[in-house]
Amino acid sequence: MALAGLPSLLRQLSRRLCARRRTCTPAMAPPRCFAVELPDSTLAHFALGDTGDLLDPRLAAQLGPPGRSYSLCVPLTPGGGCGPRVQAARMLQRLLLQLCRGPWQQWRLFRYGPGGQAGAVQHGFLLRDPGDHPDTRGSLLELLGSCPEAARPHLGEFELDAQGLLRHRLWTLQGDRQVQVDCACVLPVPAPQLHPVLPDLLNSVVFTDRDAAKAVLEECITFIPEAQKVLDLVDQCPKQIQKGKFKVIVIEGLDATGKTTVTQSLSKSLKAVLLQSPPSCISQWRKTFDNQPTIIRRAFYSLGNYLVASKIAEESTKSPVIVDRYWHSTATYAIATEVSGGLQYLPPAHHPVYQWPGDLLKPDLVLLLTMSPEERVQRLQGRGLEKTKEETELEANSVFRQKVEMTYQRMENPSCLLVDASPSKEVVLETVLQLIQSAGQ
Repeated sequence: MALAGLPSLLRQLSRRLCARRRTCTPAMAPPRCFAVELPDSTLAHFALGDTGDLLDPRLAAQLGPPGRSYSLCVPLTPGGGCGPRVQAARMLQRLLLQLCRGPWQQWRLFRYGPGGQAGAVQHGFLLRDPGDHPDTRGSLLELLGSCPEAARPHLGEFELDAQGLLRHRLWTLQGDRQVQVDCACVLPVPAPQLHPVLPDLLNSVVFTDRDAAKAVLEECITFIPEAQKVLDLVDQCPKQIQKGKFKVIVIEGLDATGKTTVTQSLSKSLKAVLLQSPPSCISQWRKTFDNQPTIIRRAFYSLGNYLVASKIAEESTKSPVIVDRYWHSTATYAIATEVSGGLQYLPPAHHPVYQWPGDLLKPDLVLLLTMSPEERVQRLQGRGLEKTKEETELEANSVFRQKVEMTYQRMENPSCLLVDASPSKEVVLETVLQLIQSAGQ
């Protein structure tokens, strides 16, 4: 009799296990992997599934008690082109401005799928309430309730259960009610070979051609009137241009490394035309675009390079041309901003993101002015000028500065030749002139 009843008992047990699993996470749900930037500039990875396991102690300290942590990820609305990315980037920036006023700590969070597919990364935040205030979840849900429903971010709450497993509960608002719509166990996963955002860099913040950058600003016309003006200027530039017979030399470098002094001295010594990127025809709109998310800001600067290229083609038929910053700086700051964490997470050398756009006029030589961080800060203090957003970040975050410097050095086709800008301006100019002469031999 006991054996006869065994199949029925097993079926009951199976149904209970399945029911318990469904309360934790939907059956056959695709893996949901996350990467969070920890305070020491390293990344920790975890996934959500139907079973739990021991986490990296550093990650457990960020997600578990004491205190309580929350995840906030901005979904990508369905649709082709770059429209969903622009919308998600604007939503992320809006949330960042509002979250800065809260009592919680915050770190960058990425949600990504297996295999590193392009377009699969969702950006967001890991929020930690050290005091585990009972009203925190409600405050966050209230914040999300003010967002458009179609683009409303997901709010997750981390909680340690009675069995010692860390769970991730997904919450939403239904009217005035807080409703739990999912629950999953937090489990460790190995780090992917490359940073999860790398597949999304090309044509989202580093543009491989003019049309890709234009597509972003075309999505912005309704809320940034200046976007149409930039597009009109770009459309007036011919797509097929060639450099003239005279040399084109680009000077790159961080602020206060002496670019202005070198470019002005070079233009006098070589009787060259001095150009700047972005050019004067759009520089009056820099502040407008500097206040936009990275994808919009970098599209603006990328199109500025094409406007400069048109002028380079014209001027290089008559004299040498010196350019104060060009494509390398546009791409470098985009990569260093988007790739969170330390130097080890940058795209590896020879990655396609370091390659020059195929439709952008190429210079003969790119010189990168360098100096020690201490001396550069001294020069900045002596200038007394208003700091740009990027310069403020460079000064406050040594990891960001190191990433910018390393990215500059990995640029290819053409690569940057390093110039020590620490000596006197006369010595630096002589060094630069020698490098130009050597490149022409």
